[in-house]
Amino acid sequence: MMERIKEIVADSLGVDVDSLTAETRFKEDLEADSLDLFEMVMAIEEEFDVKIETEELENIKTLGDIEKEVEKLQA
Repeated sequence: MMERIKEIVADSLGVDVDSLTAETRFKEDLEADSLDLFEMVMAIEEEFDVKIETEELENIKTLGDIEKEVEKLQA
């Protein structure tokens, strides 16, 4: 799952997929703004067939956070 999340993030932000880790932070490390985050979340929701609630987005700071959220929603 993490590999696919990394691919989506890399495609969305135009960064090298090999530079991404579970600890990579969206805002601080990737300089993603709210529109970038919104587009990434939409792509991840579509890929994994989940719906991430707006309230949960505030808690998502890293790629690992988004993986945990998707896993929780798929459980």
